[in-house]
Amino acid sequence: MASYFEGARRELSLEDGSRVAVVGGGPAGAFFAYFLQRLAESADLELEIDIYEPRLFTHRGPAGCNHCGGIVSESLVQLLASEGVNLPTEVVERGIEAYMLHMDVGRVRIGTPTDEKRIAGVFRGNGPRGSERALRVGFDRYLLDLAASSGANVIRSLVTRVAWREDRPELEHGGGARTRYDLVALAAGVNSQLLQKGCDAAPGYTFPGTLTTFICEFHLGREAIQASLGDAMHIFLLDLPRLEFSSLIPKGDYVTLCVLGHDVDEALVDAFLAAPEVKRCFPGGKVPELVCHCFPRLNVRPSAQPFADRMVWIGDCGVARLYKDGIGSAYRMAKAAARTAAFHGIAAEDFEAHYGPACRSINWDNALARLVFMATTAIQRLRPLRRGVLRMTATEQAREEVFKHMSSVLWDVFTGSAPYKDVLVRSLHPGFVASLAWNLVAANTVAFGTHVKGTGHD
Repeated sequence: MASYFEGARRELSLEDGSRVAVVGGGPAGAFFAYFLQRLAESADLELEIDIYEPRLFTHRGPAGCNHCGGIVSESLVQLLASEGVNLPTEVVERGIEAYMLHMDVGRVRIGTPTDEKRIAGVFRGNGPRGSERALRVGFDRYLLDLAASSGANVIRSLVTRVAWREDRPELEHGGGARTRYDLVALAAGVNSQLLQKGCDAAPGYTFPGTLTTFICEFHLGREAIQASLGDAMHIFLLDLPRLEFSSLIPKGDYVTLCVLGHDVDEALVDAFLAAPEVKRCFPGGKVPELVCHCFPRLNVRPSAQPFADRMVWIGDCGVARLYKDGIGSAYRMAKAAARTAAFHGIAAEDFEAHYGPACRSINWDNALARLVFMATTAIQRLRPLRRGVLRMTATEQAREEVFKHMSSVLWDVFTGSAPYKDVLVRSLHPGFVASLAWNLVAANTVAFGTHVKGTGHD
């Protein structure tokens, strides 16, 4: 198959003294700077790497926020540990040992399938607006500090434009200052105005397709959270128009709510919070006041060409996993881009040959994900199917000896800790199909109580 970049241009590569700019100091940008520095050292290259990040992740509220639910899977924690990146305990607000699945037909607790599939709740900044000052290390601050300790320079300046001057990309920042670089990695995310309006250096770049989401924080206190939510992340599959997925994530004294759907607005959020399945998760069945909220965008369709000569897009502004595991995909894509730049070159054809496969792999998996989420939408819309799924899951959780077909599939759909291809293959397994068929019949012809023992709810 002929490359899009056939008829190639002259070789471009990093050399001793090359200057690299990373626009955005969130996980994608910090991972890229960290890996590029390490790989350059292994190749005996001395680079000057600048990370442009105006936000201070030591601040509480919007000034330190990265508009994200803040879930890190155990598999990612182990991957980072293999890279020498050991996540300190002060970064983790709460360990999540289970999921509680809520539907109108009942609810069931799904325990972690294995010890390797636990998850952690983290704050991306330094906590919600109005939260108490604490000795907290937010996840993004930890990664940015890690990149700085490896040799990158953190520049507290907002990049307002990326253009081309002579034969190099040039950043405009800090009220008009201009700086040229040999390579620019853009990791500013889909909520950045820069990528929508101020990137003139690569006209072939297309902005990703996005959906509006809703994220907010409730203050409950640790004791109330333990009593009402426990050590579980609460997932809701409710038959509400435009709603795709929603969750409550306990973190320290706070609970983070994430709502994903089509054209999420205040009306949809109000309808969700008014649902009895949601209200009963809070003390006294009353939803508390929001202390912090936003309507950020989410990448749901990748950029068609997330690279060019001397430029590469990583994280949400390039290619990301659909709906789940944004931090994990940022890690994988940042490492692939850094390896390409350090060992292969920084021309468009180099990124096409060595970074492109990682992009295509995620895009293919996302295509399969759409089939998986069609199934979860069917569960939300069809009451008989909800009954069958609940019965099958509850039966699996009640029996130690049975293979937990539905439980493992739901766990990986909710966490994103396994490729969607694996989830789809397991959901087509004859044992899964036969068990679901039996439970559909049993749940819709035999009385089945909606209370599942051990949920902690009445």
